[in-house]
Amino acid sequence: MSGGSSGGATGARTLDHIGVCTRDGPGLWAAYEALGFHLTPLARQSGRRRPDAPVEPLATGNRCAMLRQGYLELLAILEPERFDNRIGAFLARYAGMHIVAFGIEDAEAELRRLRQAGLDIPGVSHLERPVDDPDGPRARFSRLPLPDAPEGRLQLIQHLTPELLWQERWLEHPNRAVALEAAILVAPEPADSAAALSRLTGHALEPDPAGGYALPLPQGRLRILPPGALGRVLPGVEAPALPFLAGCVLRADDGNAAIRRIAGDALRPVPGGLMVPPELAGGTALVFAG
Repeated sequence: MSGGSSGGATGARTLDHIGVCTRDGPGLWAAYEALGFHLTPLARQSGRRRPDAPVEPLATGNRCAMLRQGYLELLAILEPERFDNRIGAFLARYAGMHIVAFGIEDAEAELRRLRQAGLDIPGVSHLERPVDDPDGPRARFSRLPLPDAPEGRLQLIQHLTPELLWQERWLEHPNRAVALEAAILVAPEPADSAAALSRLTGHALEPDPAGGYALPLPQGRLRILPPGALGRVLPGVEAPALPFLAGCVLRADDGNAAIRRIAGDALRPVPGGLMVPPELAGGTALVFAG
């Protein structure tokens, strides 16, 4: 299970979640349910425009596929008249994956580390949302986004209420997915993106076998690839814009038997597993490892 409690340790511990963004929430959620994900109820988000601003309702709401390791956030603009926290700008580039979050234990300690590393971060951002009852308990998060990142919303996140999200009732999926193992970023200047992400997470880089860089974490990893590697790693996937958060790698606990039954001939073989193509998953390639 992901999540963490304040303990003073610095550096990201997990690939906490990825976020797929859309203007068509019902369509995206139906697509993922058709792929065998058991989604959490719709939750409307609230947050602060600045660390010192009041909490206000945001334009967005999400449903999530909670895994035993990490999760997939399926985020939609539901009320366009409200503040959308840059999601509209992301969607002007393409519909698909625009968020990669790395789990941390202590947001205030990370803020000090990042400021010492020269990052201009105004403070810890606040986000909250109901779990399944609008008037019931609210999941709360502390966030440290990488400022002005062209790649999307790259952020550190501390779960203040992990027990509200990783509930057993949401962890069993018909497709038997249990873990978020990797995310894949395609960048026109991989060295620049990799350096920024190394500084954000506090972890050293490794060469990626496909070219570019890998950012390994204690749990999960991010691959940062040049455009020429995309076709080798995710055959048939084309970048609608650069930088491009192209997809993620999941692991099932049944050797991919369930996703073979569910997705059938739509699956494509790729290095290291089977891919649900982006057109079936809201613009994001889903690779089931195995």
